[in-house]
Amino acid sequence: MSLKMGTRQVSGVVVIDLSGQITLGDASAALRTEVLDQVNNGFKKILLNLAEVTYIDSAGLGELTGSFTSVRNRGGELKLLNLTKRVHDLMQITKLYTVFDVYDDEKKALASFA
Repeated sequence: MSLKMGTRQVSGVVVIDLSGQITLGDASAALRTEVLDQVNNGFKKILLNLAEVTYIDSAGLGELTGSFTSVRNRGGELKLLNLTKRVHDLMQITKLYTVFDVYDDEKKALASFA
């Protein structure tokens, strides 16, 4: 299953709804492109909704981290929403959970952007 993305704006925040797998290859490249396109278009507040992500490999984790760094280096914020148990456990094991702001509630996540 490949990665599918849908983008919407809510209160000045770009929410990217992800579905499928974030893995080495086209999926991670597509995510990188989408995040950078949003930042280059002037959007500095990005929320990745991972509710429908079934699998992330090491390349996918690298892409999330790289996107986080790219957005931050451009003066923006990237946060994560609705991690599945599998993805949450992976983020805990790799200690990436401490790097990202992670939310289970979209309203709270949106409110967290200053």
